[in-house]
Parts: sequence; structure tokens; C-alpha cells
Amino acid sequence: MSSTQKTAEPTTADGTDGAFTAEERAAMKERAREVRSQARKGSGKVDPEVEVLAKIAEMTGSDRTLAERVHALVREVAPDLTPRTWYGMPAYARGGKVVCFFQSAEKFTARYATLGFNDVARLDDGSMWPTAFALTGLTDEVEARIRELVARAAG
Repeated sequence: MSSTQKTAEPTTADGTDGAFTAEERAAMKERAREVRSQARKGSGKVDPEVEVLAKIAEMTGSDRTLAERVHALVREVAPDLTPRTWYGMPAYARGGKVVCFFQSAEKFTARYATLGFNDVARLDDGSMWPTAFALTGLTDEVEARIRELVARAAG
């Protein structure tokens, strides 16, 4: 093949080029900033809870309402988890490892926000269990479920 000939770009089953979306690229850049910030510990770094609250304040509409309430519930049920940002979203960690996180619908142009749990969360239930939950609104029942999940996850 000559140097002027182009090879076909790989495509996915849905015909897209498999590249990251603009939202995914922005989240990865946000994560890179978080990692650099953590590496500079002790250099006048902002309190991680202040950073989380600032990220929540940037959200709009129902995402903001949901994130504010999820934050309050996590802080109430698992005060030992440390708030921090993770891919630019509110997250709650133990020993530097994210246990649970909130992902806004708007940031990823999704139809619902997500309350997710990572592998350090203690949600094990047999051979298969959910690790992410769609969140479109808060009722007393939903808040009770969030409390129960966060309590279990935090162990």
C-alpha cells in the first residue's frame, strides 16, 4: 500500500467510528485534572467536599435537586465516606477508592441520572447484583432504598 492510500477506520456494529463522545472526552479530562490535583496534596488544595458541592451547584434542574439530596443522604448514612469528585461528578470514597457516585443525566445527555456503586461497595448478593440505578425522582420509598443501598455499600 502506498503512503497516500488510506486504510479504513474501524467501525462498531452500529456504524460509528467507536470514538468517544464529546461528553466522555470531557469527563476523562475532568478525571485527569482530579488525579493531578490529588498528586499535589498539601499544596493548598481545596476541601474535597467543597469541590463536590461546587460540582453539584453547577448542575441544573432535576439533576441538581437529585444530586443535592443524594449528597445529603450519603453524608447522613455513611459519614465515614469521603466526598470527592470522580470524572467531574460527586462521589464518595473510603481509603481513596470510590464506593458510590452520582452521575447527572445532563452531563452525558442521558434520559436519567445514575446512582452507581463500584466494586468496593459491599452489595454482593449471590452470583449477580445491580451496581447502578436509574434515578428520575425522589420519593420517600426511593430515599429509603438509597439509604439502604449506601449503608450496605459502606459496610
